[in-house]
Amino acid sequence: MSQPRADQLDPTVLAALGHLELVARWVVDGFVTGMHRSPRKGFSVEFAEHRPYVPGDDLRYLDWRIAGRADRWVVKQFEEETNARAMLVLDVSASMQWTSDPARLTKLEYAERLAAAVALLLLRQRDAVGLVRFDATLRNVVPPRSQRTQWRRLVAAFSEPGGGASSDVAGALLQAGQLVRRPGFVVLVSDLLADPEPVADAARTLRARGHEVLVLHVMDPAERDFPDSGEARYRDPESKREVPASPADVRTTYQATVQEALAEWRAALGRAGARYAVAMTDEPFGRPLRHLVGVNGRGAMI
Repeated sequence: MSQPRADQLDPTVLAALGHLELVARWVVDGFVTGMHRSPRKGFSVEFAEHRPYVPGDDLRYLDWRIAGRADRWVVKQFEEETNARAMLVLDVSASMQWTSDPARLTKLEYAERLAAAVALLLLRQRDAVGLVRFDATLRNVVPPRSQRTQWRRLVAAFSEPGGGASSDVAGALLQAGQLVRRPGFVVLVSDLLADPEPVADAARTLRARGHEVLVLHVMDPAERDFPDSGEARYRDPESKREVPASPADVRTTYQATVQEALAEWRAALGRAGARYAVAMTDEPFGRPLRHLVGVNGRGAMI
């Protein structure tokens, strides 16, 4: 009987077995093992120009055709091009630090591990990956790189503080897009407690610049289901507003409102040309990863 892959395990159980970096490695190892075909291999290089040969240059890059035709020794110069460039845009506002059950990961804990797994998956493809962490302002920015040392930079950035009372999702998206100088990916991971239209407008702007925009809407199961409990006061972690309510009185209306909100996000982002998926904090990390992985016109995997 085969052992269950890490990307298919309960996220809370998996997180309890190791720190963020280790969990990300386990998830990616399991996810790649489960893929039916491998992603692109290696990276490409693009010819840039010739320059005169100087002693010590690698003879493999001599242009022998020019040498034979013009009796001139020149070397081909290449511009290294990674498979893709990606920016992860992670919401670290106060609402992301909530969970309905102390035994379950907070939305931020789940999002951090998921974002770390996406980063590692891309880095293993030799893609350039960067990170923007934001609440009402940008908390920190790691420009996209593909070097081996980039993973350590990203892991260190995940431990930086956050927790501002609100989140500027649209602003963070636009800032992230400016860091990807040629067409690439911008991956937003947020609970999307924001107005859909400004976010969709930002996504549309990024799409116009040639970027692919992928949005993972992180939700706690209680936000979707409104579980049964006694009379209680419900408090918005960002606005601090409190509302007394009996779940039995409002559950049906609440669930319908949530579905309408999700449909609104899906439609608004779809019109903007972005891909959208919901990621529940009680589902294995492999499920939202599968929503992200696909093939675009450039042959890039994510």
